[in-house]
Amino acid sequence: MSGFVFSEKPIRIERGEGALLYGADGTEYLDFGASYAVCPLGHGHPDVVGAATDQLERLTYVQASYPVDARDRLYDRLAATAPGDVSKVWLCNSGTEANEAALKFARSATGREKIVATMQGFHGRTMGALATTWKQQYREGFEPLIGGVEFVPYGDSEAMAEAVDGETAAVIVEPLQGEGGVNPASTEYLQAVRERTAQHGAAMVIDEIQTGLGRTGTLWAADAHDVVPDVLTTAKGLANGLPIGATLCREWIAEGAGDHGSTFSGGPVVCAAADATLETIAAEDVPSHAAEMGAYLATELAAALGDVAREIRGSGLMLGIEVKRGANRVLRDLAIEHGMLALPAGRSVVRLLPPLVIGEDEADRAVDALAAALTGEASQ
Repeated sequence: MSGFVFSEKPIRIERGEGALLYGADGTEYLDFGASYAVCPLGHGHPDVVGAATDQLERLTYVQASYPVDARDRLYDRLAATAPGDVSKVWLCNSGTEANEAALKFARSATGREKIVATMQGFHGRTMGALATTWKQQYREGFEPLIGGVEFVPYGDSEAMAEAVDGETAAVIVEPLQGEGGVNPASTEYLQAVRERTAQHGAAMVIDEIQTGLGRTGTLWAADAHDVVPDVLTTAKGLANGLPIGATLCREWIAEGAGDHGSTFSGGPVVCAAADATLETIAAEDVPSHAAEMGAYLATELAAALGDVAREIRGSGLMLGIEVKRGANRVLRDLAIEHGMLALPAGRSVVRLLPPLVIGEDEADRAVDALAAALTGEASQ
């Protein structure tokens, strides 16, 4: 095969339905990774498929300087659902592009260079977003990256207060770290970041690429902490599997954003899919369901795993299980022996990001599979 960069797993996927994936050999897999949270409504959701298909048949693409109904509807829906007065929308194609735009917009609006990011944080792999991503493994071979980035410990309000000053353009922070180990932030910490950035005229950028769209039990994780950022980024599940990202901004950021562009910004097909995704999430109250099922799953996992797991943490249906052996070994056993797909979050954390529409049956099946993989026998 001629592909490279991605290391391929020994499972060829042919189709999906709801929370299930099917291999080319007919094997059924319970999908508790949703390909890094990109399918909040599950695979093949009819509302999203119908919206995308209808748009594809009428107009596949026209660049964003020509208004189209699908894009206008998405602009309005994102602005209406964003926290507080975050009402200006920039559309792109991925989470890293959304964060790249956020960093550019903050520097342009403030006229400053310094960016404060957090240890264990992950914000993408393009040159700007990568500069704010903590793990050296992702950075090796691509340096020097953009300068002016300072890292502080995640969750440490005092370190953040010391770092943010009159030269700071932005702080970029995840409300619940994903790649870094499923590490939650406290409300006090996020509100302290908000207060400090406002005090110095710096932008608070909340990266909700993974946490948004109901994943943590509210539409945006920021909502649960009563925090209104200057910029909120979203992607992954926004179009339930189709590639799209968005950078949502307050007026003062948008006014000073400078020149930015993207050929495929706001393509009609992905906009139609994203609008249908957001509409369905609201109509079916998916965030409340995610909160309920997340609490159920965490409780059942704690009972089934006992001290086999060092810790179970997270919020809603974004959970991390810190295990006593390598996470990748556990994930391999889960997939091959127990028909369940999940994700790593560092060396020792198994990350669960299932479709937000799972029910108790799927949660119970996941608990049984994890218990079998971690203890050697299925829970009863």
